[in-house]
Amino acid sequence: MATLRELKGRIGSVASSEKITGAMKMISSAKMHKAEGALRRLKPYRSCIEGIIANLLSADASFTSPLTESRQVQRVTVVVLGSDDGLCGAYNVNLSKYLVGQLAEIRQRYGDNVRIDIIPVGKKMAKAVAKMEGATTTVTVPEVNTKSEGEAVKAFEGSLRDSFLNGTTDAVYVVYMNYKSAARQTATTDRLLPLSSDAFSTDGVKESARPYIFEPDAQSIFSSVLPMYILALMQEVFVENRASEQAARVMAMQSANDNAKKLLDQLRLEYNKLRQQSITTELLDIVGGQVRD
Repeated sequence: MATLRELKGRIGSVASSEKITGAMKMISSAKMHKAEGALRRLKPYRSCIEGIIANLLSADASFTSPLTESRQVQRVTVVVLGSDDGLCGAYNVNLSKYLVGQLAEIRQRYGDNVRIDIIPVGKKMAKAVAKMEGATTTVTVPEVNTKSEGEAVKAFEGSLRDSFLNGTTDAVYVVYMNYKSAARQTATTDRLLPLSSDAFSTDGVKESARPYIFEPDAQSIFSSVLPMYILALMQEVFVENRASEQAARVMAMQSANDNAKKLLDQLRLEYNKLRQQSITTELLDIVGGQVRD
């Protein structure tokens, strides 16, 4: 049975843990809101580009791009975004399980002989991918991590685009957590390359479209806008993954904080019972001594 001193030490330790988890929850919550703000700023930019491409597709103009070229798929690149840090619950575990299912679907779609190159972003995801079995190759990109933004993301997206254009890979997929809300994130797969016209919604465009004069020409505009669209998608994926990671960490810290409070209440109850028992015993010893006198 624990002594009063031992229980007091446990209470102090659990109380410190409760304060730490509470502070970590507030920090993660602030980072999540920051990522949410970045996501809100990115979406109008992508929507604007989508509108330009949709108008081009609905106009009477002919244009092509190597970024939309579909060819026989013999090699696939899969970029999977996880986390660099821990304490985010089952975030990376759920992503790695989802990735296994997506790899099976890719083999079913393109054949068992397709070569799959996996690019993990995040230290935790890199460890999970390294343990996977199957005919896959892991490609590391040290310059990129889950906190990358701006020029780093642009360079990474450019390397993926160059790999597709020079024939090193025939398709590029991105696996990440799609941020819905602070309490809901869903594992998602997007095909980055080749681009499909189905990705651009033309609903309502034809009805509202006016005759356009393209300067310098539709082909030049199309060739310029497509790389911008791919970059916008990649930037959005990184920000969504960052927001999802922090949301998962907020939930994990909330759960740890709740458990610490529950344990603290139990320890305090046990401490008070033991203290009351000790006082009662001392009183009985005093009364017993007086009676004998």
